Amino acid sequence: MTLIRLNKYLSDCGISSRRKSEEYILQGRVSINNKVALDLSAKVDPTNDIVLLDGEKIFQKRKLYILLNKPKGVVTTTIDEKNRKTVVDLIKSRDKIFPVGRLDYNTTGVLILTNDGEFSNFLTHPVKRIPREYEVKLDRTLTGEDKEKLCKGIYIKGVKGKFIKVTLHDKKNWKFVTVIAIEGRNHFVKNMFGALGYTVEALNRKSFAGITADIPVGAYRVLSKDEISGVIKTYGK
Repeated sequence: MTLIRLNKYLSDCGISSRRKSEEYILQGRVSINNKVALDLSAKVDPTNDIVLLDGEKIFQKRKLYILLNKPKGVVTTTIDEKNRKTVVDLIKSRDKIFPVGRLDYNTTGVLILTNDGEFSNFLTHPVKRIPREYEVKLDRTLTGEDKEKLCKGIYIKGVKGKFIKVTLHDKKNWKFVTVIAIEGRNHFVKNMFGALGYTVEALNRKSFAGITADIPVGAYRVLSKDEISGVIKTYGK
């Protein structure tokens, strides 16, 4: 008999990430063999125990990994209270999937969706330093001085952040730049430029963990096992 942590089991079933699963547990929404489980250290036997979420039995499912080239005007969530179109609405799948991290409403580019909570946690955990590459259009020319500040680090709400690299699309037009970041705080790119008085007029995530948007905007495809294992091998150290 192999016992695993309840939050990991929920994650493996594609419910959500481990962190979000812990919220469900603390909210009293999860039960094991008809007993509400409020202990985050609780463990289950996947082959014998019956686990319910909101009264519905959950099962371990096949793991699915999808690359979406996110278009503008779509919300990065599974359900939207304003009834706006979500990234999940763009994908035809019977499997319950969720986005890894988020992109703003009008931000485009690489977005990964999965039902593998472990993989989601792997990609978003700060210690992994997963690179994210963005193409940015600014409202005005980026100065050389500010370019250096962005690479050395500036403070956003009391926490220091920086870009690993800042390059220019065109040396004659510094309104268009490409940046590489290794953190995923909400609105991170926009806030970095905003701290120096710039407005980001357009933002596209060109790559995430080395995975690029090799499909048209609005399209999606299933990521191969080799692509997933490649990501884990590269950043699993």
